[in-house]
Amino acid sequence: MVSAALELSAQRFGEQGSPFLSPRRVAELLGVTMTELAGLIGVARNTLAAKAGARKVDAALSPVVRVLAMVGEMAGSEERAAIWFKHQPIPGWAGKTAYDLVREGKADKVLAYLEAVRSGVYA
Repeated sequence: MVSAALELSAQRFGEQGSPFLSPRRVAELLGVTMTELAGLIGVARNTLAAKAGARKVDAALSPVVRVLAMVGEMAGSEERAAIWFKHQPIPGWAGKTAYDLVREGKADKVLAYLEAVRSGVYA
């Protein structure tokens, strides 16, 4: 049931008429440029716009969208999720934010932290 709600939340990051996530929508929500988004997810800037790179971009954006969807569900809005993602240090990570950890390829650590918070471990 929780994964179904998360799935619906994550669908809002898709491009209409396409099965892939929209880099433009994610960049707009986070308030970053497409170049910054490319750096965050570890792909070349040109890959974000290329139709041939859609699967690669989708796979790279997926962890970011999962984090944003989970935080949005917990915080009550996408805007709050974006603020948290960029600015709230995560305990135990020396002041690093979710943005920092995702950029380092540690989105799984952020998701594990969020699952623990949702379960009441850190509450």
